[in-house]
Amino acid sequence: MSTLNHATGYEPLNTLKPVAPDIWLIDGPALRFYGIPYSTRCTVIRLNSGDLWVHSPTLLTDNLRDEIAVLGPVRYLVAPNWIHYSHISEWQAAYPGAQSFAAPGVAQRAAKKGALVDFDHDLTQDAPAAWSDEIDQMIVAGSRVHREAVFFHRASETLILADLIENFETVKLPVWMRPLVWIAGIDDSDGKMPLDMRLTFRKAPLADCVERMIDWGPERIILAHGRWYQRDGVGELRRAFRRILRDREWTAVMDRMERDRQNKQE
Repeated sequence: MSTLNHATGYEPLNTLKPVAPDIWLIDGPALRFYGIPYSTRCTVIRLNSGDLWVHSPTLLTDNLRDEIAVLGPVRYLVAPNWIHYSHISEWQAAYPGAQSFAAPGVAQRAAKKGALVDFDHDLTQDAPAAWSDEIDQMIVAGSRVHREAVFFHRASETLILADLIENFETVKLPVWMRPLVWIAGIDDSDGKMPLDMRLTFRKAPLADCVERMIDWGPERIILAHGRWYQRDGVGELRRAFRRILRDREWTAVMDRMERDRQNKQE
């Protein structure tokens, strides 16, 4: 993936933008992925210790580094899935005391692409002690292709996703890209999981994970690509994954009907 210099619609770029107390986002420059320019977004959380937790690091500029220095020391760098690791190495160089964490498949993908990046820890279903009292996490199940770690910052009621929902505002895209976004079903009128990704998932495990995210009760959802959701996070999850959840409910109804039928026969 290569960094692009054109506008993304989320300017100013490479600067901290407050979301809620102790959580910020950074809109980064677009990256070209399979020939398509994707806007990028990083999330920074200041833990109770004062240490900084950085999700999906974007381009690190000198001015951004100065802004971050005011917040506190960067201690944790997170690559949440096999696509989101492009700028990890430059953050590792800038913050040699930081530990880096990778979701399943990230290290293998980086090595395949010849990226010079090493990770200290694997992300698992259980949050490490460093942030377990403040941030919930899980690896979303159901796909062998897309293994994404998702996070919930309890204090700000913010769910942090990378690619499980994409929500492109077409007015901010090149004209040639707009039909592709509409076909994929990831434009801002109804942002959701891209179709090609959804086809790699088994429905039941994915539905279980979506229900767990709903149970976390997010008010906000920060996305890596497109407009993020500043309110009604639970409602947006139910909307974006409605087909998966509806299929799950229908299966449960059919299972109950079958059990009732068998009980009557007995």
